[in-house]
This record gives sequence, structure tokens and C-alpha cells, in this order.
Amino acid sequence: MKHVPIIVLDFGSQYTQIIARKLRESGVYSEIVPYNEKIEDIQAKTPKGIILSGGPASVYAKDAYHPDAKIYDLGLPILGICYGMQLISQHFGGSVVPADHHEYGKAKLNFEKESAIFKETTNGQIVWMSHGDRVENIPEGFEKIGTSENSPFAAIANSAKNIYAFQFHPEVYHSQEGSKLLKNFAKHICGCESTWNMGSFAKEQIQKIKDKVGNKKVLCGVSGGVDSSVVATLLAEAIGDQLVSVFVDNGLLRENEREQVEAMFASRGVPLITVDASEQFLSKLEGVTDPETKRKIIGETFIRVFDEEAKKHDGIEFLAQGTLYTDVIESVSVKGPSKTIKSHHNVGGLPDWMKFELIEPLREIFKDEVRILGLELGLPKQMIGRHPFPGPGLAIRIMGDVNKPDLELLRKADTIMLDVLHSTGLYDKTWQAFTVLLNVKSVGVMGDNRTYDNTVCVRIVEATDGMTATFAHIPHEVLETISRRIINEVDGINRVVYDISSKPPATIEWE
Repeated sequence: MKHVPIIVLDFGSQYTQIIARKLRESGVYSEIVPYNEKIEDIQAKTPKGIILSGGPASVYAKDAYHPDAKIYDLGLPILGICYGMQLISQHFGGSVVPADHHEYGKAKLNFEKESAIFKETTNGQIVWMSHGDRVENIPEGFEKIGTSENSPFAAIANSAKNIYAFQFHPEVYHSQEGSKLLKNFAKHICGCESTWNMGSFAKEQIQKIKDKVGNKKVLCGVSGGVDSSVVATLLAEAIGDQLVSVFVDNGLLRENEREQVEAMFASRGVPLITVDASEQFLSKLEGVTDPETKRKIIGETFIRVFDEEAKKHDGIEFLAQGTLYTDVIESVSVKGPSKTIKSHHNVGGLPDWMKFELIEPLREIFKDEVRILGLELGLPKQMIGRHPFPGPGLAIRIMGDVNKPDLELLRKADTIMLDVLHSTGLYDKTWQAFTVLLNVKSVGVMGDNRTYDNTVCVRIVEATDGMTATFAHIPHEVLETISRRIINEVDGINRVVYDISSKPPATIEWE
């Protein structure tokens, strides 16, 4: 089944991906494409509407990003968000200027006129502004439909052309009814139906895998995390014993993780090959302190270990990975001018010397969609609810050199922190929780003795898709328990700190 999408043109906003996810939550399929996507390629997707995302540039700047102007002649409904609104205004003859007062943060949206895009939402709702430019004069044919204290044109529309624009960001969490506004655009203006769900996605992917693989075999790298487990389950459903599942112990795992992964696959009747490559990984990481170099070494070593294992089996022509949409977005701006945040070990294709073809069935879906997909496939809730764990493992939770003593220290601290969260019922209420070994030593007193030991940082965040996150407001008594237990039970640690930064500006992981 071909899903007719809402096309989101990416102009570089870090929020672009949230637009797509919010639409999918309402059952409307959406795709993100670069701002300069060819008009023929847009038409080939037979979209029902187009959204122009926000972006960091100014529309009047010399190097400003502009879409193919023919998008305005397709007769499709268009919604511009922030930079997208300024593009629309400029294109149709309005004016955009630097704002006298930058508007950043929460604002109250006041309706000036009734509009289908405001259907069943509240006048005076809180929205999130983030802009340094403003529309000074709106184009002919457009009317003001919403204002805020510092934005006389917070929302405008040309109902004859079915073009709408917001100065604010409806996609972000802080916009109280933003999801409804996007849903109104998709359903009441574009005429989309709610046909996108993980049940239909699972059936489509299983059939795609069958068609692609034929009678060949697939090597699937599994970690025991949600993503790779869902991929393995999809493959098992599609091709049965043509699947060769391989778990690599890279020496960078959490406490007892290897045993837990093996038990989980055994309980589901899926054969699993375990390869202990810990010495290989740790020797290559010796003396390496740069985070990006760590990630690349780990990614390359994974590929070589998988290749070595594949040579032991006849007929393997495919390598499957649990790559997610967020991995792709944060690694490389394949969809538009969004800035690269960090590389991911499983993104970017395979090296030329490796002759496998990649299978990445989750590449275009978000983490929350993967969890729903896992439940559709019958995976246990306990496994589906596991917090995300990065492919490079504990290597990127140790600041500086990665070695066995530091890994053991971090594992002990991490196990204690997770134990406290489980016992207080907070684990299932948070998105991700972990400890970071800072390799910063400080003076302490334990008993009557002076100590000069390590500091660990506890990082606990709340999020929906991992693209944005806020630090979790954990009760002080729980944090106190975590700190006390780590310091008392882990020799070599005398100080515990709590990370109270959100994403953005920080990332969730430290490296």
C-alpha cells in the first residue's frame, strides 16, 4: 500500500523531524525531504500537502535557502512554519525584516478570525516562538488570523490558495495545542485520512523483506535493545531460518547484559550466535579519547566482526541493522541543511570492501513508533520498555580513555542507579537514565581518611522521541539514595553530580 504523504521541506530546523512525528501520531503519513527537492520528485510522491519547516537562516540573507518556486503552483495546501512563513510572505510580495524585539519562548496566540486550521482549539493557547526576523507586511490576498504580544502576524492565511503560515512552532512540546493545529492542516485542509499505523507498517515491511531477500540469508546484528530486537523479530517473521542473528559482546556492555540478551532470544525461540570480541574492541580503543574517533572505531570494528562471522555461513548476502530515523538525522543531513550533531556507528552505509546489501526496516521511523511496532509483533512489554542504549555502549559514557578498570567502575555505579529507579517505580516514567564517568577527581573525606577519587554524573531525562528532552525532576530523596549508595558501595568514587541540562542545547549522551 502506498501512503500518500504530507511532504515536509527541511530548511534546517532542529525541530523539523518533530513535525513529521506529530503528523504520524495523528495517523497521517509524512516524509521529510530537502528544501531543494526537485519539483518532479515532489510530484511523484503525490502528496496531499506541503509544510515548509523552520530554519536558522534569514530569508533576505545572501545564502538563504529557497525551495523551487513551482511548489506554489501545484495547487496543494501549504503550511509555513517560522522561516517557512517568512519564505511564503517574501515570495508573494510581503516584507520580512529583523525584529526589534526577538521573540523566544512561550507566547499567547490570540485568534483574529475563524479558520479551519484553528478548528476545536483554544483562543489564547500558549505557543512557542523562536525567531529573530518578523513579517512586517503580509502579501496581497493574505489576512491576519492570529496575533501574539510581539507578533502582529503570528498566523496568516490565504484561504483562496489554501496557504497558511505560523510564526510560531506548533510541533514543539511547549505549544499546548500544536499537535491539533498540525492535525487540522492535514485532515481539514489537506483532506488526509488516518491510515498510518504500525500494524500496517509491520505487514508492509515483512513483505518487503520477503521480496528483497528471496531465498538468501540475512545476518542481523542484535544488541538486546529495542531496535535490534524489533528488527530481528521482523526478519524472523519474514524469512524464518534464513535469519542468522549475531550478538557481539564488545566489552562495552552493562552489567549482566550478555546473559540477559541470550535469555531473551532463547525465550522467543530465535537462534542466537554470541561472539566475544571484547579484547578486539578494547585494544583498538586503547588511548583513544576523542568521542568521534571512538564512535568510528567501534562502528568499523562491528562491521569487521560481522564480516568474519558471515564467512562461516553460506548464502548470506544481506546485513540487517536497527538504524532509526533519529540516527540518520543526527549523523548526516541527508534530508536537508540540518546541522550534523554526531555520527552513529550504524549510519552511512557499508565500506566498499564489504559486499553485503543493507536491510534497515526501521530507518524511516521514530523510537516511539518502534516501541509500538514491537508490541504489534508480540514482544514483551518489559523488553519494549527498556531505555535506549547507544551502539558504542559504555565507551561514550567514559570521558577519555576506555579501559577495563574504568568500565567496571562505571558498571557498578550504573547498576546501583538503575536499581534505585526500578525500586521507586521511576524507571518506566523516564526515557533514559545512565551514569557517566567524568574522569575528574576531587578531594573527599570517608571516615577519617582523605580521598582523591572519581566523580560520576547521573543523567536522567524525559522525552518522547529523543529529538528533544528535558532533565527529569527526580525527587531529592531518590537522588540522595543514588548518591549515597554509589559512594558507599563503589570503591573509587567519592562524588556524584546530577545533570540538569535539556536537549537542546545539550545532547542526551555526553559524547
